Amino acid sequence: MDWPIQEIARIAGTTSRTLRHYDDIGLLKPSRTGHNGYRYYNQAALVQLQRILLLRGLGLGLPVISQVLDDETDAVKALTGHLGWLEQEQDRLARQIASVTQTINTVKGGGEIMAEDMFNGFDHTQYKDEVEERWGKDAYAKGDSWWRGMSADEKAAWKQRSQQLGEDWIAAATSGITPDSAEAQALAKRHVEWLTGIPGTPASDAHGGEGDGGAGRGDVRGYVTGLGEMYVADPRFAKNYGGKDGAGFVRDALKIYAEKNL
Repeated sequence: MDWPIQEIARIAGTTSRTLRHYDDIGLLKPSRTGHNGYRYYNQAALVQLQRILLLRGLGLGLPVISQVLDDETDAVKALTGHLGWLEQEQDRLARQIASVTQTINTVKGGGEIMAEDMFNGFDHTQYKDEVEERWGKDAYAKGDSWWRGMSADEKAAWKQRSQQLGEDWIAAATSGITPDSAEAQALAKRHVEWLTGIPGTPASDAHGGEGDGGAGRGDVRGYVTGLGEMYVADPRFAKNYGGKDGAGFVRDALKIYAEKNL
């Protein structure tokens, strides 16, 4: 069984134009094209579209999505992993809904708000323990203060810069260049400069202390190379670079840059 493009666009909440664009760039091919030129999509195409829309919901650009789909061809495995993340988000949102509902009812009823009940599900500090364990409490405090002090536009710009850096790494890793090439080393330099803009990290501390004759540079070298290893080992980070192979390319390029320049 297959479905015409108009019906798929309607039930998926997208447009025929978007689906045609996905076809043009090779992201989602129809299962067949009718004699009238209409595109039709079978079950496998619908599974692919579901994966694309899920990744779009995470804020990934189309080039990154294409790489992710190429790296993980087992749709069931990929969707199972994504389902786990969605279930976590479902639980968090359910707790937020319950918290806000309770606050509304309490305020409307003239009751007393219980602070410990108001913020269940507002897990903006979900990585707090991990950051403190890796780099200390001061690192988390500085980073958290920096992020909270940014405007919405500044946060959006920083996220865009981060996403673009990830997309450029993926493009480099799949282009056939080597980690020690001039192009890859220019990306590594951008990456380190990006890290120095995050307060509380060893990269930021070392950058701020360059006038002391290089004190702290050994730390930043270890930090950058350690991050590279973490990108490969932790799937949460590897996905930003197109998967484990892409993360391995980033790790190797950062290691070469760090050894030469930090």
